[in-house]
Amino acid sequence: MTAIKLKINIEAPIQVVFDCARSIDVHQLSTAKTNEKAIAGKTSGLCELGDQVTWSAKHFGIYQTLSSRITKMKIPFYFQDCMIKGAFTFIKHDHYFQDREGLVVMEDTFQYGVPYGFVGKLFDQLVLKRYLTNLLTKRNLVIKAIAETGAE
Repeated sequence: MTAIKLKINIEAPIQVVFDCARSIDVHQLSTAKTNEKAIAGKTSGLCELGDQVTWSAKHFGIYQTLSSRITKMKIPFYFQDCMIKGAFTFIKHDHYFQDREGLVVMEDTFQYGVPYGFVGKLFDQLVLKRYLTNLLTKRNLVIKAIAETGAE
């Protein structure tokens, strides 16, 4: 198992940040370079508890699909999405939001497992963890920009 932990400060109301983080439309904007699209289940708007989304995206030159479900939610402080089908052995992504007098601290804990034994673990250490960290960091910067400006 690998864990990626990220933290970013956002100058916006907590509900705005929370909604940007669970917006399928914002997600697609933040992952435009991988052409990530919601193709089944919930395909636009805000994810709610129990919603399922199937994503299609191009990573490492290959189109892949991944389905996830919102498994936990405490508005506007926390939600969790978990992979239910995809190339990983598992993904669990926890999103935390703390209001500090108009400044929101948004934290991600992204945990995943890779298949293919030793080869998968080596690929994770050499390439995948850095790739996913960059992808999540860019996504968080888009959430920050949209939440702080109110533009989508």
